[in-house]
Amino acid sequence: MAVDNSVVTKVDAPALKLQAPQSRLAPAPQNPPKYFVKIKNTAGQETIVADPSITRALVALMNVHAVNGGAACHWGGPAALAEVMASIHAIMFSVKGRPWFDAFNFVNDAGHTENGIYAVRANYGFDHQTFAGLRDFRSIKSKLTGHGESHLNPEGVLLSNGPLGSSLPQAQGLAIGDHFAQNDRVTLCVLSDGAAMEGEAKESFAAIPGLAARGLVNPFVLILSDNDTKLSGRITAQSFSMQGSFASFALLGWEVVQVPNGNNLQEVYLATEKAIALAQKNPAKPVVLWLKTVKGFGIKKTVEDASGGHGFPLSNAEKIIDWLNEITANQPPAELLAWAEELRKSWSDKEAAKAAQPASSAPVVKKSKIQAGLSDGAIKAAKEGLPVFSVAADLAGSTGMSAFQKTFPDRSIDIGIAESNMVSTAAGMSKIGFIPIVDTFAQFGVTKGNLPLTMAALSQAPVVAVFSHAGFQDAADGASHQATTYIAATSSIPHTAVVVLSCASEAEAYMYQAIKRIAEARKINKDGETVIFFLGRENYPISWQDGAQYQWGKAQVLREGKDVTIIANGALVGNALKAADKLKEKGVSAAVINNAFVNQIDIETISRVVQGTGGKLVTVDDHQVIGGSGAQVIHALVQADVSIRAKSLGIQGEFGQSAYMADELYEKHGLGASGIMAAAEALLK
Repeated sequence: MAVDNSVVTKVDAPALKLQAPQSRLAPAPQNPPKYFVKIKNTAGQETIVADPSITRALVALMNVHAVNGGAACHWGGPAALAEVMASIHAIMFSVKGRPWFDAFNFVNDAGHTENGIYAVRANYGFDHQTFAGLRDFRSIKSKLTGHGESHLNPEGVLLSNGPLGSSLPQAQGLAIGDHFAQNDRVTLCVLSDGAAMEGEAKESFAAIPGLAARGLVNPFVLILSDNDTKLSGRITAQSFSMQGSFASFALLGWEVVQVPNGNNLQEVYLATEKAIALAQKNPAKPVVLWLKTVKGFGIKKTVEDASGGHGFPLSNAEKIIDWLNEITANQPPAELLAWAEELRKSWSDKEAAKAAQPASSAPVVKKSKIQAGLSDGAIKAAKEGLPVFSVAADLAGSTGMSAFQKTFPDRSIDIGIAESNMVSTAAGMSKIGFIPIVDTFAQFGVTKGNLPLTMAALSQAPVVAVFSHAGFQDAADGASHQATTYIAATSSIPHTAVVVLSCASEAEAYMYQAIKRIAEARKINKDGETVIFFLGRENYPISWQDGAQYQWGKAQVLREGKDVTIIANGALVGNALKAADKLKEKGVSAAVINNAFVNQIDIETISRVVQGTGGKLVTVDDHQVIGGSGAQVIHALVQADVSIRAKSLGIQGEFGQSAYMADELYEKHGLGASGIMAAAEALLK
């Protein structure tokens, strides 16, 4: 074939006409923060900055409300970043002559620190935020979500954040877009050292200075909080040191501004001013502001804790006044002290009321997290001599696999906060002959781990995956952490079984069987299949029926019925059973099926039960309706020529939001017992 070597003539492009959406970010507050300290700026002038100790006090107070509501929340990260957040906001909100968001893009990519930002801004009264409004943090009625969500809070959040390392590449896009749109704007992105372990963050570490050197990036400042701490403990001790990666910033083309004491407000403010000035002076060389911070700063106990007080160490309000005094050096503002006293009194009254209640005669249903069953199944298989190995990415404490790691400390490795790398590492170990178990939250497993899972199957390297906090079960963390596409994302990967778990006994049985099945396949020189377990985070009955039997690949019939069939799995099995009980009170006989094997439909069992109820079927998913387990069941029944009339319940193409408990979201989206019951009654009509 002839090669065309003719010269290409450059044609001038038409004038660029952007259709940029009008910013919905709130304007800068007109007044200084209510509680402030005075420092000196680079010019030696006195400058007012939000008091970091008040930020920490507000975070502690608002967190108690969330904990009392049943939600998880976080202290260590916002405590470490209080000084830099105060500095950034003082600089951004001091812009004259134009909106602050025309001068700066502000992006937060430091996990679990959004509550610190809310606290700083409430101190300013930004977007009409008040201290009283902080009490609803993470609740279903507030836009102050667990992580910044621009779909719920466009007045305060430019880019939604949460999954570590995901917002930095978007910030890169903001700065590139500003360059081509000829906007005079600086991008500021705050990143934690844990987020810096993610592959997508490392890609931006190279791309931003590389493209900036070509003149394609507007001024960019990366603010790095380095405290050697991740969720489960110290990064260096549990995974590997990140100091070599940080030292490479200079080689990659970044201007590095180091701050040895990232919790000294004066030093941090001056360094932040310097970093912004350097980036503006030379956009071809982005700046990294490398801060050595202390996670959990402000409370001696959390400073000394291995995890830096990653979650919120107070399970109730008993010690909140002690905390407030320590944070503020025994000088808490009267209104915050009154708030703390109110919280402690409310907690004390509830405890007294509980103690005064007569003991219930109702039988106690023993409950447990599903995670416990998974670790028990893995431990059982390992004790039988099977080569089980845990490959983790910092979340083993939350997924339950830490119990296996403690039982077999020489059979585990923490790869760091890098889900993609975790799955690929496990695939390599599988080829050597191990049976590796990977674990993380479902949202990270199906997004960051999807290609590695596909490649593992393609490489005949089966792994066992434990992906917890599926669907709305990660209620408090909000939409960014709620995996609502997990079934659709994984069900079509060849040689992969997708199993949605509903209780601990089921989890133990199927984990043990999954490991045994891989081992048995290898005995006859077969590959075996990858198994992905999805599960929730809240407590559920250990079993849904006495003497439950768990046969691989079989649907579990929990109730027989003659009028309508309800099919559910995972966290919604309980709601399906409640709906069946309520229907029974109305004279309606409902069958209930727990369909755990969502992409390997037990058509024999399901078709028998559905036909026994005249083909009337309600499917319910803690997942988008599109691509959920209900869609797969209905498709399988139609393919098998089973005549049905069906209602599919699930999430209708929307993102979730923060809530204290998942049940609040289930009710809102029609997935509670009342929603299931209504769907069944509609079919009966």
